[in-house]
Amino acid sequence: MEFLSDSVVLSRMQFALTAIFHMLWPVLTTGMGIYLVIVEGIWLKTKNPDYYLHARFWSKFYVLNFGIGVATGIPMEFQFGTNWAPFSEAVGNFFGSVIGFEASWAFMLEAAFLGIMLFGWERVNPAIHYLSTILVAVGANLSTVWILTANSWMQTPAGGELVDGKFIVHDYFQAILNPFMVNSVLHMFFATLETSLFVIGGISAWYILQQRHAEFFAKSLKIALAAAIAVAPLQIYIGHLSGEQVYHYQPTKLAAMEAQWNSTPAGQPADWSLLAIPNEKAEKNDWEITIPNALGYILEFKQNLSEPVRGLKEWKASDRPHMIGLIYYAFRTMIGIGFFFAGLMLFSTLQWLRGKLAATNISQQRWLMRAWVLAAPLGYIAVESGWIVRCVGRQPWTLYGQIRTVDSASRLPASNVLVSLTGFAVVYTILFITAMYFGSRIIRTGPNLELPIPGTEVTKPAVDTTPGEFVPDERPVEAQQ
Repeated sequence: MEFLSDSVVLSRMQFALTAIFHMLWPVLTTGMGIYLVIVEGIWLKTKNPDYYLHARFWSKFYVLNFGIGVATGIPMEFQFGTNWAPFSEAVGNFFGSVIGFEASWAFMLEAAFLGIMLFGWERVNPAIHYLSTILVAVGANLSTVWILTANSWMQTPAGGELVDGKFIVHDYFQAILNPFMVNSVLHMFFATLETSLFVIGGISAWYILQQRHAEFFAKSLKIALAAAIAVAPLQIYIGHLSGEQVYHYQPTKLAAMEAQWNSTPAGQPADWSLLAIPNEKAEKNDWEITIPNALGYILEFKQNLSEPVRGLKEWKASDRPHMIGLIYYAFRTMIGIGFFFAGLMLFSTLQWLRGKLAATNISQQRWLMRAWVLAAPLGYIAVESGWIVRCVGRQPWTLYGQIRTVDSASRLPASNVLVSLTGFAVVYTILFITAMYFGSRIIRTGPNLELPIPGTEVTKPAVDTTPGEFVPDERPVEAQQ
């Protein structure tokens, strides 16, 4: 229990807790924002009321995740000033402004139009409402761009240099467009979209299994599947490109991802470790299953490597990542889920082409629907696993190769950090239970299929202008006067 007296370790644990918990919520809002744009666009194009009802139903999940995402994102960013003040002071010239862009460009855009998207259905012109939905989705995904830009710069710092302990920016655009930036943004964009698609598909499959509104939810499942046909293979390819970048720019992380202790020279083939039990103390794997000559094909699509793959033993223990087992299996978890999604997408597409996903017979595909329900939470696990690989594998550096984590942390009493860590754990547990309760209530209640469709109501004039029938006055002449 020595770590309880180490404020740096406790600060890392606190940031890990807040980051992992926060990441659960914007993952769905960024991807589902795009889905809402799709279904509302289909409704405007076809005037099919089902798509309007889909937009209304799925937007409930959007606002639930948006609210908790905001509540948990602000404390996470505050930690840069509380627990990581030396790091913030050193890199604030660039890092601080990029985080500011996320708030001023992305969050404010999303928040400004969210009210119109949620409550403006019968109050604004349909074109204005659709524009609001688009801008909400753009704002949500702009957050991904700026957050990944900041984190990518921490992985591959560019555009300046450290001078007397502070990062001086020479080329702002070079810093933004650092080597990791483009692939990292794309990888996270497709990760959030893929996760959202399989959440929507999984919830739809649950309704179909329960034989509740099967025809209605067959539509949302097919939309998710149609999008996944493009997204699932693209995500695997971009993941490969990200792995190539780790190979070139972060050799210690690659060695940890593969639990490779000894180096493989250039020009030689390298085995790929499928499963292993890494032993950091002995600097070896106690048990391992390998696929001969596979690592070269994974990294470069050829057997012999053009560059060496350096083993962990080439660095001192203080200069390489720890928790090798965590990094190793988090990486394989992410990969396994990505290929599971691709396989489920492929089999579902075949069934669709065979006519097995028609509204009249989709309920008979019980095993396929169960697979979609199983897939619903897996995207979250893949995203969290990817961030574990990305950030734990970067250690012992906060700014890779330039600022160590131990030098980035504020000098706080360990007891203070332990109290705040415990407080976050308690509050976030309550938030998670609350979110699961309201999310499950939305699912149990189901869509309101009786909602009036904008533009279809028969309006009555405020004043009855129908000509009346003439009725002669039958009173005596004296009374008429």
